[in-house]
Amino acid sequence: MNQTDTTPPASPLGRLAQVITRRQHFRGDANALDTGEQAALARLDPEAPRPHQIGALAHALVLAGITPDDWQHTTWRRWALLAQGMALAGHDGSARLGTQLAHAAVSESRVTRLLTARGDAFSQQVPRVVRLMASRSTSPNWLEFGALILATDHDEARAETLRLRIAGSYYSTTHS
Repeated sequence: MNQTDTTPPASPLGRLAQVITRRQHFRGDANALDTGEQAALARLDPEAPRPHQIGALAHALVLAGITPDDWQHTTWRRWALLAQGMALAGHDGSARLGTQLAHAAVSESRVTRLLTARGDAFSQQVPRVVRLMASRSTSPNWLEFGALILATDHDEARAETLRLRIAGSYYSTTHS
């Protein structure tokens, strides 16, 4: 999977992507997740995380400078969904998400299901699309994907703008 990182480190999503995709330089490297934590994030079930998965997520969030102190259950689920996807597919901030979906040959119907889904249906579509992209050696741009995950069902005006941007780059790539 492509692990290109052109993400500005000031972005919380960019910092989290750097933390999750960074490998330890030596055993006990305190600035990186260990292999067990990375594996826990890849197997993370955002709907029902196990204690070691919550620990790995909390460690990743702390390393990324994201403070989870006063989050509600839905906020934890969103960050868990993001961390799971980043651990599964890596991060590539060099291209638009819609372009990456097109290059991974994700079908129009699957992209439509992702972009029209809300609530639990959306939470189910995200891992499916991420796994499909990973199987085709394409890492998503988590700045865009993450922003969509954080905005869906929370800030619908922003989410709709993001959906249109993703769809626009997907269709312009598939029809060019």
